[in-house]
Amino acid sequence: MPTDSLELRLRLRDFCRAQRRLLVLTGAGCSTASGIPAYRDHTGEWRHPQPMRFEEFSRSAAARRRYWARSAAGWTRIATARPNAAHHALARLEGLGRIQAIVTQNVDGLHSKAGSRRVIDLHGRLDRVRCLDCGARSTRAALQDRLRALNPRWRAAGHAGPDGDQQLTDRACDGFQVPDCEHCGGRLKPDVVFFGEAIPRPRLAAALRSLDRADALLVVGSSLMVFSGFRFVRDARQRGLPVAAVTLGRTRADELLDLKLSADCCDALAWLADELDAAALAEA
Repeated sequence: MPTDSLELRLRLRDFCRAQRRLLVLTGAGCSTASGIPAYRDHTGEWRHPQPMRFEEFSRSAAARRRYWARSAAGWTRIATARPNAAHHALARLEGLGRIQAIVTQNVDGLHSKAGSRRVIDLHGRLDRVRCLDCGARSTRAALQDRLRALNPRWRAAGHAGPDGDQQLTDRACDGFQVPDCEHCGGRLKPDVVFFGEAIPRPRLAAALRSLDRADALLVVGSSLMVFSGFRFVRDARQRGLPVAAVTLGRTRADELLDLKLSADCCDALAWLADELDAAALAEA
């Protein structure tokens, strides 16, 4: 049975027209067209080395040096990334009153750059930095300047990785200098949720309140392999809410979905926004 067809697209359009308050959950597949690689392939398996775990980062100076060296090499790609057609389509759907909130697992900030206003960055934002010891916050751009000043002759090249880093060897990271917090001399960390780290309770509570207010859940570009995303599908079903997905490949929640369109996010969402825009004009 085809997993992307006009019939399925029309069913997706009707699904979104019938549900006035959609909660949209987005994952890495929403940002790949902006040049940001995904961690997993279409089967849900890792395509890159598993990311840094919070325990390792917090206790090991060597791990922090390795992380920040890779981040310094790859930051420009994140800083210059631009929203793609999927981000813009979701912003259009919000403008049409179809989306009451976007909960994103991505940390690139591209939904906000595209103009979406009701965005919950579930896993945080890469463009922010916080101190693990005193909690002070700063911008990632300012930290990049400090990294360059401390390492003026350091150069490294590697394969692009997810979340704004480069896949470098440990040897390439040797000698890289990492600045301390300017307020307390403590350990600096990107203001994102690492593997093994809990989502801040107020942020998670806000996301779950958005689900309480929703009529349905639409998953975009996520394999849902990470529990923090999967739980929204599970909780939606427990609330009796319908769930649809637009994503390529297998998801952890395939058996829980009412409708699944296995399609490129950019193409499918741009089509959906055009259809709902035309419907809104016809109803005006």
